[in-house]
Amino acid sequence: MDPASLRRKTERIFGTATSVDRVLLLNTSNQDPNFIYMTDFDGGLFEDSFLVIEKGVETLFTDMREYEGAKKQIIRGMRIVQLDSKKKVKLLISKAKGKRIGINGSFLPYSKYRNIRKRWKPHRIVDVTDALCAAREVKEGYEIGRIRKAAAITKKAIAMAQGQLRAGVSEKEIANYFDNTVLGLGADGTAFGSIVCFGANSAVPHHSPGSTKLKYGDIVLIDVGARYRNYCADITRTIIFGSDKRRIANYAAKQEIIATVKEAQKLAISSIHEGVRGSAVHMVAQNHIDSAASGIYKGTFGHALGHSIGVEVHDGNRGFLSPGATLRLKEGMITSVEPGIYVPGLGGARIEDDILITKKGAVIL
Repeated sequence: MDPASLRRKTERIFGTATSVDRVLLLNTSNQDPNFIYMTDFDGGLFEDSFLVIEKGVETLFTDMREYEGAKKQIIRGMRIVQLDSKKKVKLLISKAKGKRIGINGSFLPYSKYRNIRKRWKPHRIVDVTDALCAAREVKEGYEIGRIRKAAAITKKAIAMAQGQLRAGVSEKEIANYFDNTVLGLGADGTAFGSIVCFGANSAVPHHSPGSTKLKYGDIVLIDVGARYRNYCADITRTIIFGSDKRRIANYAAKQEIIATVKEAQKLAISSIHEGVRGSAVHMVAQNHIDSAASGIYKGTFGHALGHSIGVEVHDGNRGFLSPGATLRLKEGMITSVEPGIYVPGLGGARIEDDILITKKGAVIL
């Protein structure tokens, strides 16, 4: 991240959070995703560190465990203060005293909120979660590059994981193989818990990989993502294990499910352009699935078509592509497109890619 990107991020936040003087992000034992977004630090835990965002500057208050590491990572427009004395603590508190401060209410624990209100004595505390999430929706150039890299790593690791498929291998073994493979390909880790489903388990959208062993003719659904330099990918592939159609029970039915989902995704992606409502894109996929094969799949696609992707795999708090989405897509947004069909007892299919919105339409990352 460069100073210009930091400035644009700050402007987007305060362009929406107009009722506050500054924004306070407080980490717990975990990092607030907005802390990651605004600092872009690659290393460090920053437990209980404070980030104060003002127009024109952001100040990190941290302790000696993180101070030296933070100094190596800050850019112009950031300041760092080591909380090693009462004077420095008073400086931190002065950032809020008598001021209108914004917080991330979706992350900050209530006990921390009460302590800030009692000890720091701000004039007003405002939940600016929506403004923070909205700022993250349009990606900077470096963010797009990192998500593209995360997607490339994910696709390669999926192909390698599919190469490990053999009768008798378990879902857990394939999930673990993917998790280890992305590290070897340069990722920092996985973006979320890897989903691997064999057979009838593929009809459960968020199935947790278990001890189920692969059988010839099973549907194999792999929904996974790599994390690269703080940014996520989310990609799903569905195949049938085995090449001899005559030996595979219900082959035609399974193949038709996969083909229908692929076509639904293709149609949805082709409908994406700047200014279109997310709900309209969802309905393109929904209508295709509901009407395919004389309507036998109607009601089998029960989740949103897509979500924003960024420092979190579900980035922000608005569904980009869902039946009730009022959001209009903008250049620089990145969304998943993941239609699915789920038939209990037989299996399911989901095909997912990460899509960049441009002035000319959709680009698959």
